[in-house]
Amino acid sequence: METRYFKPLPKNIFRNTSVDFQTPNYAEAEQQFIKLLTTENLDQQLLSQPDLNQCFEAALSSALTVAYTEKSSRSDAANLFLHRTLYRINRLNFFWYSDLNQYTNERSTYLQWVRDRIEDVWQAWELAQIDVESLKKQDVRQALIQRGDADLNPPLSENKRYIREEMTLAGYRHLIAIVSLDGLVESSRLCHILGGASNEVQATLIRVLIEEYGNGRLTRKHSTFFAQMMEELGLNPEPENYLDLVPWEVLASINHNFLLTQRKRNFLRYNGGFTYFEIYGPSAYKDYMAAAQRLNLSDQAMGYWELHIREDERHGQWMLHNVALPLAEHYPDQAWELLLGYDQEKLMGDRAGSVVMQLIKNAEIRSDIQY
Repeated sequence: METRYFKPLPKNIFRNTSVDFQTPNYAEAEQQFIKLLTTENLDQQLLSQPDLNQCFEAALSSALTVAYTEKSSRSDAANLFLHRTLYRINRLNFFWYSDLNQYTNERSTYLQWVRDRIEDVWQAWELAQIDVESLKKQDVRQALIQRGDADLNPPLSENKRYIREEMTLAGYRHLIAIVSLDGLVESSRLCHILGGASNEVQATLIRVLIEEYGNGRLTRKHSTFFAQMMEELGLNPEPENYLDLVPWEVLASINHNFLLTQRKRNFLRYNGGFTYFEIYGPSAYKDYMAAAQRLNLSDQAMGYWELHIREDERHGQWMLHNVALPLAEHYPDQAWELLLGYDQEKLMGDRAGSVVMQLIKNAEIRSDIQY
């Protein structure tokens, strides 16, 4: 099997085109980090060669300072560097059926330290975007039901209307290329929370996972339909092939899910967020389906959306009534964390969606994007 490594970071993928001269060379720093990932005995090597990660560490320190203290092109570049770095560490939790040596440092103390430094600063910033104290005062059961009702059939926003009525084939292809980073491995992170005591909540989560995985049949797995859709559009269905197109806002949502699923203390937050994702999902998929129909794409090119609309409408109700509400009853003192997870998933999803829409519109007027 062919060995796959990350491609070097292109110098032109940062959205800022006039970066301040003091901004670190993130492309160079990322290439150094890529080498560190597969360096034999990384922790011991760093002890004997302190300058082995000098470029990366300088960029990391700068990015952590800039990313969450200002809003500018410099912070966009810093955020992209941080979330690409964090993603590279997190994705070691997945098995890619590629070169086994890429997992050489999956339990490296240094990589854990890098991950924790990024997450500590980033998560504090994310948490500051939410009024946590107000969530603690709400009737969680009532609040979850109200949120679920509102997000099941949201009003037609400007972005949703654009997707349905105006997005071109070039924009549609760009959308699929960006979301393929998650779409080709979807639900994999859910596996991390399934182990443990058996109960109705666990059983429901397993049912969701089984359906996402096509009941164990590769031909019915959701990611298989996604890959078929990509092939129909002339896109490469190899996982992570379009990583360089993904903005930091989308990477942040992915990294956030890694964090919540890898720490059992975040179990309620994850399930709150997953409840929102499954409830709101069919609404977005209907937009994409409408766009595909308008563009006269084949049934194969839109089968992924049709499948998701049908199954996720059911999954959303399972998550609300068989997971979120029972968890709120089981953990009355911490139940507000379900609302925190729900609201964070929505906030981060909306943020990513707005940026992706702008990238789609940019792609529609450009002819130099290579897929």
